[in-house]
Amino acid sequence: MSTRAEQAAHTARAAHGLRVGHTHGEAVTVTTADGTEILRYVYRPDPDAFESRKPYVHPLRTLAGRTVTGYRPNDHRWHKGLQMTASHLSGQNFWGGNSYVHGRGYLPLPERIGSMRHDGFSAFTAGADRFDCTEDLTWVENGGAEWAREERGLSVHSVDEEAGAWVLDWSIRLTNVRDEPLVFGSPTTAGREMAGYTGLQWRGPRDFTGGTVLAPGAGGGDPGAGAPADTGRFMGTQGPWLAFTGEHDETDGHSTLVFAHAPENLDARAAIHVSHWFVRSEPIPSVAFSWAFFEEFALPPGESFAYRYRIVVADGAWDRERVAAHLESLPW
Repeated sequence: MSTRAEQAAHTARAAHGLRVGHTHGEAVTVTTADGTEILRYVYRPDPDAFESRKPYVHPLRTLAGRTVTGYRPNDHRWHKGLQMTASHLSGQNFWGGNSYVHGRGYLPLPERIGSMRHDGFSAFTAGADRFDCTEDLTWVENGGAEWAREERGLSVHSVDEEAGAWVLDWSIRLTNVRDEPLVFGSPTTAGREMAGYTGLQWRGPRDFTGGTVLAPGAGGGDPGAGAPADTGRFMGTQGPWLAFTGEHDETDGHSTLVFAHAPENLDARAAIHVSHWFVRSEPIPSVAFSWAFFEEFALPPGESFAYRYRIVVADGAWDRERVAAHLESLPW
């Protein structure tokens, strides 16, 4: 666990010009040499408990400074950039907002809303060309009981000015500290068809509505032409990566986010449960690495599970070949 002195107002400059700032009790920022803040990781609890108080990334930006996350949109106030969620967990909601109840729909049930408490950073390092930190968190159910301990890893690396892209890696190792199993599900496991959202979730900015979605060997519109994808064909599917391209308001240009699984996530022998994509382009832009889309899974007392994810944040409208080539150049 870091001491208060180690956490307070920490800043470091990497050789390639990255600047990492840490204001104790609030947020960690990563800024490029030209002054563009590409990431702000906010771990200070938001005031509204109904939105499930937990850390999130917002804004997330490209190297050109284009914002590619949304924050508290009017349709879902609990959507906050990029965040770890668990929509259905042993009767609690660690996603935030209304809870789905089969036969009754989505209901405001504040007594179900849990939270994720930031306990500190056990590692915090700015190297020559990357930033890495390890965060310790506790998942707390609505009544105050501690249900799980999480070790979360965040890494910023592979800043490539020529390609106009950089990489954020996000890992989770979760341990059940209850004396009974933790059961992970989703609205779909609770009875709503094709609504399997849970796990690491991205909410895009409003101007990404109607954006293009690509996957390996699959269709979708031509991102250069801004053609919207039929995201229904990707909902609930599996694959090593998924890319989402949107065109910005105000600025003339597109941005692309690539969401990728580490190899072990897709290995049935290594992963606790198979993952599927939750993805929408309309009416809202959203992608989630859903770890319990169609079926529940249980984490026994004292046991742990782990996943690793990668997000490439890029300027421009990338096609399938460019995405695949860039991912190939980034070994795990």
